[in-house]
Amino acid sequence: MDYHVKDMNLAEAGKNRIEWAEKDMPVLRSIRERFSREKPFKGVRISACLHVTTETANLAITLKEGGAEVFLTASNPLSTQDDVASALVKYFDIPVFAIKGEDTETYYMHLREVIKREPHIVIDDGADLISTLHKEFPEMAGRVYGGMEETTTGVIRLKAMAKDGFLKFPIIAVNDAYTKHMFDNRYGTGQSTIDAIMRATNRLLSGSYFVVAGYGWCGKGVAQRARGMGATVIVCEVDPIKALEAKMDGFLVMPMSEACKLGDFFVTVTGNTSVIRREHFENMKDGAIVSNSGHFNVEIDIPALEEMSLSKREIRPFVEEYTLRDGRRIYLLAQGRLVNLASAEGHPASVMDMSFANQALSAEYILYNHRNLEKNVYRVPEEIDRQVASLKLKSMGVEIDELTQEQVAYLSSWEHGT
Repeated sequence: MDYHVKDMNLAEAGKNRIEWAEKDMPVLRSIRERFSREKPFKGVRISACLHVTTETANLAITLKEGGAEVFLTASNPLSTQDDVASALVKYFDIPVFAIKGEDTETYYMHLREVIKREPHIVIDDGADLISTLHKEFPEMAGRVYGGMEETTTGVIRLKAMAKDGFLKFPIIAVNDAYTKHMFDNRYGTGQSTIDAIMRATNRLLSGSYFVVAGYGWCGKGVAQRARGMGATVIVCEVDPIKALEAKMDGFLVMPMSEACKLGDFFVTVTGNTSVIRREHFENMKDGAIVSNSGHFNVEIDIPALEEMSLSKREIRPFVEEYTLRDGRRIYLLAQGRLVNLASAEGHPASVMDMSFANQALSAEYILYNHRNLEKNVYRVPEEIDRQVASLKLKSMGVEIDELTQEQVAYLSSWEHGT
């Protein structure tokens, strides 16, 4: 198929929203201007599995301006913005295979469609594209120059593939760039998750107990924003260092076995499976609201919740009410999938500006350096990370100091002391 989207009549609205996001992405815009002049990707095919949002659209347009043939599919069945998908097809001639609410079979059919374009470079968000490419198209995988991965979950999966000797091309872990995880994960996930919960439920956060499972960069962002809305925040962790950090940051810290009795809202952001389980559901309050901002819906044991329930109904868009045998009701948001993309619009454009600038520059790095890279997972080169930060500061009108020659000499010497 040439493309597969919900409704081409939505394209005009999508185009307007893409333009609105572009105004708040000056770093990516500056990269696009250079790519447009130099055409580094001329003759290169790029297949991307990302959340099909206005910000992703601007990344795809940037790569196309650089000469690439770009093919896009969704990295989550509920994260697609259908108007954006249609606009990319109609106005930018970028084939998109994504429909919000698509079933699992359609999701993987779409993955295979972008793989069949025989990409030179792949961009992934969760590693489904790369793992499917390796498992179902191993010969084609061997011809790929390299790829990028955007999420903590995906980086974990790809490092496991590299460790097992299964990875057939180098990967740049865009997620590990400082200008990605320190800003996208913390400020983007923090704001968009709270936004999504409020849109879905219209419940007051102030005065509530708000449980955050996981205190990585995403968890920190969610916890900070929930506290800012007046909630008492409880953090659950398995890592003693992160748990100590959460305590020092002023949050309550306890096991989920205790937090489940107190929580009014729950958000999982761990990247792991079965974080909220049967024994936790058994002790939750009537009316507890459960959601996930980790990449996959496995963080919440939904099959256990189904087994425990007498009935289920959608009481509001993206809000499912599970009635348990004892009459208690538990509310699951967005089917346990990424709540910030399912019931809201994902991260603001200004923070995705840095993440997608890293993606664009890392794609260029792969293009020029793939022959010298092992089949492993690499951090974003420091010069790219710093370039993105510098461009962002410049776009904000912020200037910083530079080291003097004396300071450079001092920092490189061991002879100076007291």
